Parts: sequence; structure tokens; C-alpha cells
Amino acid sequence: MHSSDRDRIVLAVLVFAVLFSQLLLYPGVSTLVATLGADETTSAFAASALDASMWFLIAEFAAYVAFVGVWGIVSDTTGRRTPFIVAGAIAGAVGYAALAAVPTLGSIPFAGVLALRVFQGAMTVGAFSLTMTMLMDLEGGHGRNMGAAGIAIGSGAALGAPIGGQLTELDPRAPLVVAAGLLVCVSLAVSSVDDRTPDTRRTARALVDGIRRQPTLSVPYAFGFVDRLTAGFFALVGTLYFQQQFGLGAGMTGLMLACFFAPFALLQYPMGTLSDRIGRTIPIVVGSLCYGVGIIAVGAAPSVLTAAIAMIAVGVLGALVAPATMALVSDLADESERGLAMAGFNLAGSLGFLGGFLLGGTVAGRYGYDLAFLVVGGLEIAIAVVTVPIFLRLSLGGDRSGPLKRPW
Repeated sequence: MHSSDRDRIVLAVLVFAVLFSQLLLYPGVSTLVATLGADETTSAFAASALDASMWFLIAEFAAYVAFVGVWGIVSDTTGRRTPFIVAGAIAGAVGYAALAAVPTLGSIPFAGVLALRVFQGAMTVGAFSLTMTMLMDLEGGHGRNMGAAGIAIGSGAALGAPIGGQLTELDPRAPLVVAAGLLVCVSLAVSSVDDRTPDTRRTARALVDGIRRQPTLSVPYAFGFVDRLTAGFFALVGTLYFQQQFGLGAGMTGLMLACFFAPFALLQYPMGTLSDRIGRTIPIVVGSLCYGVGIIAVGAAPSVLTAAIAMIAVGVLGALVAPATMALVSDLADESERGLAMAGFNLAGSLGFLGGFLLGGTVAGRYGYDLAFLVVGGLEIAIAVVTVPIFLRLSLGGDRSGPLKRPW
């Protein structure tokens, strides 16, 4: 096996582990925050189970937004990825373990729990984003490399949700303990991969200026924002919707989420390879249009069975869009700016998750689940329609080595 192929597998497994650990918490998040001290009488962040769950998820992604760019800049300017992945994974494990210890201590207010969550998120995003950047550094085709990242992300989410639900039923803190252990494993395993960070080193200002000179990066960033917004929406609102609308427990809710994440995971690699052959336009634009329609269909489903079928269809369409969008970042970014370029993509994605939590939670809480699904699905359709002229101007073909030249 070629070293790039071996490293692609190892890095994909590490991305999987980070996302798996994150998704373990989602199906039982309302039970977890109650165990960690969310109480409407003592905290303004816990007026209801929905509010406490929302702020617990927001705290992590707010940290993602604040720190993902820092990790990317430090990695690109020093010309190293591995030591920062190790540091981020170990510190993230400490954060998960500290959260698990909160009920034992018994005197930490919920605001303190949220502060620990911020620390855990700030550290974990370094391991996540830079591991994805190491995949960008590999040879073999951007669609192929990002397909490997996508299948890892999807698999982590697909398995993390149902297993997290089962762990929650054993003990609400069990997902935190398992997550901490997995990040320790990530810190140990990443050293077995060659660090292929480009030798060219640049100042932080030069890196930022380089990214600014690539305005077309805003296209995959915009799609990354909306795509992750839908994921955040399903993680919070979708979870509560399935439980309240159909009376599902944490275990069954995890299985419902898996109906989306299983096809989303399994089809990422072939879909990414397909985008290398036919270009990015059809997978991203057409896929997003259909993806938005599928989200609306989930909210309109009259039964658990039809909702599950709709979730499967949405998972297939998500697999068409995601690797092509990430590969487009690789197409457009200079190799010396990949860490910051991927950080920008993950920044947009983290803002999307936050938007999914806030927009979905607010609309669902005030106007009901039907309108919430309509709004989020409509946003996915809108971004595809708005960007059609941009894709026509770019005339994107298949995978390219090096930055994509703009035709204007």
C-alpha cells in the first residue's frame, strides 16, 4: 500500500473518532444537561430543557468559531500539523473528563459547565480541523481526499448518534467518558502519519492576505455554512422533534438520526471521486436543491416510517454535496494556505451549526416545528439558486492541482 493511501486511512479514522466523540452527546443532550446541573431556578441559560440543551451545544461551537482560525494560522506559519493535533486532542480529552466530573463535585453552576464546554470545544476543533488539513496535504485527488474526510465525518455521526443514545440510557455521563478516551487515542495515533505540511512558511498577515485574494472561497464557505446549519438543526431541533412528535426515547432517536448519517457516511467517498470526474457544479448545486426539498419532506412526514425514509433520502443527497464542497476548498486554496483555508471552511461550518441551533430552536419554540423545517430547507434551496450564476462563471471542471484560476 502506498504511504499516501495508508495515511489517508489513518487520518480518516482520526476524523471519525473526533466526530464520533462529539455526536455521542447529542441524542441524550437534554438528560445530560439536567445531570450537569441545568435548573431554571438557578440559571438564566436553563429556562427550559430546550434552552439548556441549545446553550450547551452553542457553547462548543462558539469556541469552534473563536479558535479554529487560530489553529490554522499557527499550523501554516510554523509548517507543522502533528504537534498541534496532539495538543488539541489531549486538552479536549481533559475538557470532556472535567465535564463528566461535574456531578461528583456538586458545586459548579451551569454557567461554569458552559465555560468548561467552551474550553473543550476550543481544544477539540484544533484536532478536528488540522486532521482534515492533513488530508488536504495528501496526493491522489482533492475529491478523493475530501471524500475520505466526508465518509469519516458521516460515519462518526452515523455511529455516534445511536451509540450515544444507548450510552445515555446506561449513564448520562458515559458519552463524556468515552469521548475523553477517544481523544487520547487520537493524540497517540496521529504521530504515525507523515506530516506533509508544505515547507513554505509565511507570516500570519501574509496568510490572511492570501485568503482574501481568493474571493471565490466564499462559495464553498457559504455552502458549508448552510449545510452545517441543517446538521445543527437536526442535532437539536430534529432530536426534540422526533421525541415529541413520535414519542421516541433517546435510543430510537439515535437510530432516526442514523437514517440520515448512515447513507451520508457510506456514499461520501464514491461521491467525492465522482466530483473529481464530473466537476463540482452538479453535485453542489443540484444536490443542494434536492437536499432542501428533502429536509422539508422530513418535517411533513406523517409517521415514523415515512420520516425515516425521508431522512435516508436526505442522507444520500447530503453525501452528494459535502465532499464536492470540501474539495472545492482544496481546488481554490494555495497549498501554503491550506490550514487557514480549511479553518475558514470549518469556521463557516461552525457558524452554520450555531445558526442551526439558534434559528431552529427559536423558530421551533415560537412558531412550531413545521415552520422550522420549512425555513431551514428553504435556506438550502436558496443558496443553490443564488450561486448558480457564480458556478456558471467559474465553469468548474474536475479536480485540479494547485489553486483554481478565476476566469474574470
